[in-house]
Amino acid sequence: MILLDKNKYYQLNDPLKTVTINNLFAQAVIENKVSGKVYVDNEHNPKTFYVIHPYGMSLLFGDCNNQKFNKEFRDYSLNKNKSRTNNEWMQAYPDTWDIVLKDLFNNCLKKLSEKDEKEEHNKIELNTRINFNFNLTEYLIHNPIENRDEIKIVRTDEQIFDKMKGSVVPQYFWNNASDFFKNGIGFSLYYKSQLASTAYSAFIQDNKLEIGIETVEGFRGLGLAQYACSALINYCIENNYEPIWACRLENIGSYKLALKLGFMPVKKIPYYKLRK
Repeated sequence: MILLDKNKYYQLNDPLKTVTINNLFAQAVIENKVSGKVYVDNEHNPKTFYVIHPYGMSLLFGDCNNQKFNKEFRDYSLNKNKSRTNNEWMQAYPDTWDIVLKDLFNNCLKKLSEKDEKEEHNKIELNTRINFNFNLTEYLIHNPIENRDEIKIVRTDEQIFDKMKGSVVPQYFWNNASDFFKNGIGFSLYYKSQLASTAYSAFIQDNKLEIGIETVEGFRGLGLAQYACSALINYCIENNYEPIWACRLENIGSYKLALKLGFMPVKKIPYYKLRK
């Protein structure tokens, strides 16, 4: 595995176009919108690629029969050299990779439920990622939802960008507040005058906008995320963006919220958690 120089990321442009699963995060990296990493088998004529977004999402694609790369990738995935300091969530394309990975990881691949999950550093956790398609008719049937006096929704500004805390917040998907305010979009919800939830563009590519959503822990279970996301989806409709949603199947809250917002599940993809 060779760490590719950023000025050679253009070599991934055409190969990435062949990937049909959701890959906006990988596009953000190779277009240098965020500072990620790209590993390849050959820096001059690469055929196998591994793209890592700074949030931890990653994409393995290209030639799956490169034995040297595969062996090095196995060591990387198991963090044998302690080169990784963060977990990574990896999806692979095409699905022939999943056959190769099953053999490559062998007895190190394990399916763990969220309830009994424990840290096993010699294990790679196998989950499922869901890609959705947006159904405007379904959205219009269930949204907008009724007005609530205790709720106020505002455009996410630079101050809110810095103030919003959680594990899935705009700070992890944009270089800084100025970059987000210039190139992104978000809507933040105040519940009884307290910042409670933010729906935002995690990625924007051409006419596609992938939705990120975070609700402050103390305000979860109140249905607030649906209001914040509806504001962002309405923005997408008005500005001719296709809203994109993807999540782990095991993330029940995100999955159910997607259905409420008119998203229909269309593809299941093996999703590998590579432990640090």
